Amino acid sequence: MATAAPVRKGFRYYFTTVNHKDIGIMYLWSSFIFFLIGGLCALAIRAELLLPGLQYMQPEFFNQMTAMHATFMIFFAIIPAFVGLGNYFVPILVGSPDMAFPRLNNWTFWIVPFSALLMLLSFFVPGGANQAGWTIYPPLTNATYSPGAGIDMWILAIHLAGASSILGAINFIVTILNMRAPGMTLFKMPLFAWSWLVTAWLMLIATPVLAGAITMLLTDRNFGTSFFNMAGGGDPVLFQHIFWFYSHPAVYIMILPGFGIISEVLPTFARKKLFGYSGMVWAMAAIALLGCVVWAHHMYTVGMDLRAQAVFMIMTMLIAVPTGVKIFSWLATIWGGSLTFPTAMKFALAFLAMFTCGGLSGVVLSAAPVDYMMHDTYYVVAHIHYVFFAGSFLSIMAGVYY
Repeated sequence: MATAAPVRKGFRYYFTTVNHKDIGIMYLWSSFIFFLIGGLCALAIRAELLLPGLQYMQPEFFNQMTAMHATFMIFFAIIPAFVGLGNYFVPILVGSPDMAFPRLNNWTFWIVPFSALLMLLSFFVPGGANQAGWTIYPPLTNATYSPGAGIDMWILAIHLAGASSILGAINFIVTILNMRAPGMTLFKMPLFAWSWLVTAWLMLIATPVLAGAITMLLTDRNFGTSFFNMAGGGDPVLFQHIFWFYSHPAVYIMILPGFGIISEVLPTFARKKLFGYSGMVWAMAAIALLGCVVWAHHMYTVGMDLRAQAVFMIMTMLIAVPTGVKIFSWLATIWGGSLTFPTAMKFALAFLAMFTCGGLSGVVLSAAPVDYMMHDTYYVVAHIHYVFFAGSFLSIMAGVYY
């Protein structure tokens, strides 16, 4: 019996495909490319810091490297990688033939490379790319400090990436809530699907807030408004509040799918059922909920009221409780198991050890008096890299190998 010739998949196929697996793989490849770009920026930063004084680049270009390293790693490497793994596996795990909105899924992906391209092109405009860091605090973003279109292009690129996140989140929520196989209740879903349901709600709630903040910044720069301009009666600290209201939940957007992956990998290679399934689900929900009300722990040093600092300090410390529930559940899962150590399991165990360092350093920083001393030091840089690399990236690698 003759077999059909394999279909050649060219650019036109991938540009129009609505297959969730193909879109997931495209997300993973594009996130890998952007990871390399972000990594080159990091190499430039470390090369410049190797010795005191100027080595290879001017201060303005160094600041551009710092801003682009963080931006590419967060918005174009980690988040798209998790979205790619979610696209590939969530429909399979819930028994759905595809995502709820397949054409929207395709469009959601193709927004991302074009937004990254827009950001890269900002290097070539007069004044160069964004020099104000990935946090783009005013007044560093005012036209006086940052002339040229670089920051405007950065803002528009983040708008596009944010639109992709919002549309993708809607797709995940509808797929998980409406397209599960008959008989699969929410509490029978695999934890990776649960992690994506929680993450998608976080994306849907938090991302529009960032869009609002950077739109206000754009109008301050180009249309004479004074939302964050003190000369016109605005308040730069207001920007920090709005920015961190998105960017702290964004940390959990970048780690909750990783929690889901680790919750699949460890039971498989420990030959044991996951310990405390329902507790793990509620812990994820609690992390997401608390993650939305702790944003000002990034801002202890701006002169906030002491009572507000106390509230944010307590809320931040409380996040350690559901996170600890997850760590101990994973340890209980592998305790006494019949462990094997393929590559995915090694990454998962490395995640357990390293992410715990990231979490504990976060608990240290949650105390306002300690944070006064640590703020803007390499301790904070180490904390965020323990969370993003040891947390997000190691779990992505575990998921890819798994």
